[in-house]
This record gives sequence, C-alpha cells and structure tokens, in this order.
Amino acid sequence: MRTFLRPILFLVFILLSVSLACSAVTGGGNNNDVPPVNDGGNDNPPLELPTTVPSMVQPTVEQPVIVQPTLEAPTLEVPTVGPQKFYKEEFDANTNIENWSYFTTGPGGDDSNLVIEQKGEGLNFDLGALDLYVYYLYEGETYEDVALTLVAENQGVNNNNVSLVCRLDYDNSEWYEFSFESGGVWFLYAYQDGYNTLDNGGSNKLNQGKATNEYGMTCEGNTITMYINGEKIKEYNDRNYNFSEGQVGFNISSLNVLPVTVEVHSFDIAEP
Repeated sequence: MRTFLRPILFLVFILLSVSLACSAVTGGGNNNDVPPVNDGGNDNPPLELPTTVPSMVQPTVEQPVIVQPTLEAPTLEVPTVGPQKFYKEEFDANTNIENWSYFTTGPGGDDSNLVIEQKGEGLNFDLGALDLYVYYLYEGETYEDVALTLVAENQGVNNNNVSLVCRLDYDNSEWYEFSFESGGVWFLYAYQDGYNTLDNGGSNKLNQGKATNEYGMTCEGNTITMYINGEKIKEYNDRNYNFSEGQVGFNISSLNVLPVTVEVHSFDIAEP
C-alpha cells in the first residue's frame, strides 16, 4: 500500500511544479492586473520624454570686413623746360611751344591760311598762300657765334625755299640768311632794308622733290659757312654789315606754286 502511493504522490508533485512554472512565465493572467511601479510614494505622474530631440543650432559668426585703403597714384608733373643755350629741338609732344615765335613777310603777305602744327615726326608748315615767308625763331637766347643744323622734309611741290637764320635782332630789321631753293640754287643774304645778296651759287647735293635734306650754317666772327647734307658749300667773310649778335631760327617760304608743305624734323643749336 505504501509502495503504491509513493509514485502517485511523486507524479502529482511534478504536475504542480510544472503548472506553477508556467504561471510565473506567462505573468499569471491579464497584464492589466499588474500593479503600478512604486515610485516611493510620490503621486506625480511619470516623466514623459520628448519624442523629437532639438537640433543644436550653431551661432553664425560674422567675419569682419577688411577694407583695403585706396592708394592714389601720385600725379607726376612734367617740368616745363625753359630756354636752353645749346640743344637739339625735335618738335615732338614734349616741345615747349612758348620757347618759339614766328613772324611772316613777303610780297604775298596773306597768312590767314597758314597752318603750323606738331604732326607726324616734327613740325608741319602748310603755307596756304603764294609768296609768303615764315620765320620761326628760338626765343630767350641770343648768340654771337653759333652752328645751326636743320633737317626738313618737302611734302608739297618742288618749288619752295628753306633757310637758316642767325644774328636776327629783336626788331626783325637785320639778320644773316642762308637760303636754299628746292631746285638746287642757294643764296646768302644780309637782310637790312631788304634782302641784300652776299653770295649765291648752285649745288647738286640737294635732294630734290619730296625728300629730306639737312641744311647747315655756321656764324663765327665775320665768317659764314654754308653746308648741305653734311657737305661744305662755301665760306663767306662779311666786311660790310658786321651783324654781331641776335636770335637764331629758320624760314619756310612759298614761291609761285602751291601747295607748299614742309615738315621740320629737328633744329640743332650748337657751338661752332
């Protein structure tokens, strides 16, 4: 009898143990019956966490604006060149026109169409009238002994005069003049109450037509020496007029045909 009950009790014990284990795993019934968590007696509702985490906005740091100072380039003033005793004038944009003056004469006498302007490679003379003589003079200095060289280009008809002048007084009443016609004939004048011929001749060294020539004249003591394109033409000793001192310059003259246009490239004033 005792031996028979022992296995039955053991089986009942096993079934109860399995039943209690299942109840513990499944919670023992409805979840609604689970008591709330004890928060230590505080009646406040539980803290709800936000569902959205705010983003961290970085503050905008403005960079300082650096203003570069404006540097103005200094204004360079080109000094005005006053009269010089000996120099070479090339009649370019730097020529101080105040150092020069001119006057006109001649049988034509009409200088209303005369044009003198810096153009191309020098000073351009467009006479615009027949028998008009234009004297272009260097101001501010006078000379006793001097050597003059003129480079000029004929751009018009082959019928004009180009001259060099020394010892011209400020009254325009007397001077020496070495004049070359475009055909190759030359004259040496002493101007006093008109043109007085001291000497004359001809030269085949002159470049005729629309060409460039170099005219030279030296006034030293009573001796006047004449050159064309670097070659000496003649030397003349004046015993009558004896002009001693004055201005220097050059002359462009028209004769009986137009247009007379001559471009002066340079005028050199030097010691003889």
